[in-house]
Amino acid sequence: MTGFLSALPGAASQGLIWGVMAIGVYITYKILDIADLTVDGSFCTGGAVFVMLFSSGVNVWLAMLAALLAGMLAGLVTGLLHTVCGIPAILAGILTQLGLYSVNMAIMDMKASVALPITQADTLDKLLVSLRFVQGPKAGYPAWRHPIVVVGLFTAVLIAILYWYFGTELGASLRATGSNPNMARAQGIDTDLAKVLGLILSNGMVALSGALLCQYNGANDINVGRGAIVIGLAAVIIGEVLFSKVFINFALKLLAVSIGAIIYYVVITAVLKLGNLNANYLKLLTALVVAVFLTIPYWKGKYFSKPVNPAKKEEGSHA
Repeated sequence: MTGFLSALPGAASQGLIWGVMAIGVYITYKILDIADLTVDGSFCTGGAVFVMLFSSGVNVWLAMLAALLAGMLAGLVTGLLHTVCGIPAILAGILTQLGLYSVNMAIMDMKASVALPITQADTLDKLLVSLRFVQGPKAGYPAWRHPIVVVGLFTAVLIAILYWYFGTELGASLRATGSNPNMARAQGIDTDLAKVLGLILSNGMVALSGALLCQYNGANDINVGRGAIVIGLAAVIIGEVLFSKVFINFALKLLAVSIGAIIYYVVITAVLKLGNLNANYLKLLTALVVAVFLTIPYWKGKYFSKPVNPAKKEEGSHA
């Protein structure tokens, strides 16, 4: 139990970082109704771009901006493969993800893993988040530098920007495209453009999350994004199952996704720590967690919902 409690701050911190990625997954999966598998590649792309630029002396904010743009470019490729080339969205995402493996290796100078020079105090101080900051004042770091505080504020600003964007005419066209593409086209909306923009925005968020995780871990690995889509879907589904009745506002729905990511990582940490489970079973555990939360809404609707009473026949007849 002591090990689990001591691991909670780190689990919550990682959950918040992956929550940024989950918000990107929410845009494609829930808003556009597209299963985009690009995220497994674009997540690593964000970290790869960041680690190379920051290590060469680029400002942390500029390096994160470059990671964001790289992710958006990956989303653009998927969008064009889907809309211009007519490739189904899921296959377009797989193709982009496959190609990004080589791209990410090239970005990292053909190295499978690249570390940040965090052993240098001045370099570590320039990072937004780090695993070392989790220790807080005990390790000599101010409380405001704790990843929960920094990434929490970062997420709040991100949600505010997305809330504003999806309230604009362009953002509303994305939501209309996902809800009913035929009706959206009838209203004069370019649905292909909306899909491309959604994929660009989504993968930009995913790459941004990859850059944050790169800072947190102090390194970027070529396999860091493997299975990212499953974690993103887990966060989206957990947030929807637990908070759909309470969080109705769009901004609160995005917040629910972030909270879902935290819950996911707390659950994973609890099982690993309390159950003394081998870390090699993590992928299997992830699949089981997602399967459980996918099953809950189905069982709830099938076995626990009240049956709908048939409409009563009208008394009297009309001539």
